[in-house]
Amino acid sequence: MLDEGQVREFAERGYVVIPQVIPADLLAAASRTIDRIIEKKPPGAEVRGQHFYFPDTAKVPWLLALLTETAAWSYMESLTGADTLEVPRQVQVALNIPPFPHRPGRPHIDGYPPLSDGRPGTFTMLAGVLMSDQLGENGGNLWTWPGSHLTHARFFDLKGPDAFFEAAGYPPVDLPEPEQVSGRAGDLLLAHYLLGHNIGGNISDATRRCAYFRIKHRDHDPRWRESLRDAWVDYAPVRELLT
Repeated sequence: MLDEGQVREFAERGYVVIPQVIPADLLAAASRTIDRIIEKKPPGAEVRGQHFYFPDTAKVPWLLALLTETAAWSYMESLTGADTLEVPRQVQVALNIPPFPHRPGRPHIDGYPPLSDGRPGTFTMLAGVLMSDQLGENGGNLWTWPGSHLTHARFFDLKGPDAFFEAAGYPPVDLPEPEQVSGRAGDLLLAHYLLGHNIGGNISDATRRCAYFRIKHRDHDPRWRESLRDAWVDYAPVRELLT
């Protein structure tokens, strides 16, 4: 379980990094799975920066186990409540290949373009397992804009949730200075869906690797509009702590 300080950090900043959640043996097995994914369909020699794979979790059990067979699941439920989360059906294996001297100009939120039923691809929480060390800056780190989850919620509360479609992933809000997520392989990132984020550059000597899971509260889909306007709809324990 997350402690009160970690929950408050998540509430205020929109994300928290929990160190060394993944045991070494499981991390190694998941890394070998990623190796096989890359070997089966390697990026071209000219590829720099972002390169993604999206396997079904049923086909990559060692990657799913990063969440379901570790303390990661209980950490997530610390924020949403016991037995509230759906097991994700897909994982994003995210590479950031150097040299990639890139600096993102602004953040985005996920979920655009809409799904086939017209609903945006909103969710509750981004769970990321660092699969390589990212100890300094500009090593392929994820960039975040702390507190922007609350700013985005205020924007959608004022403009209405259908403003999501016009914003197309980039709501026009005032933003704080960005930060780069750092940590070691085996650390767990938990980020609010509404947190602005983006892909950073990589001027290091190593490819950054991360496994991202988009996690939904079981009741998220029918209340996606409400979840855009109220940051804590899917986060009852956080709301209780803040009131």
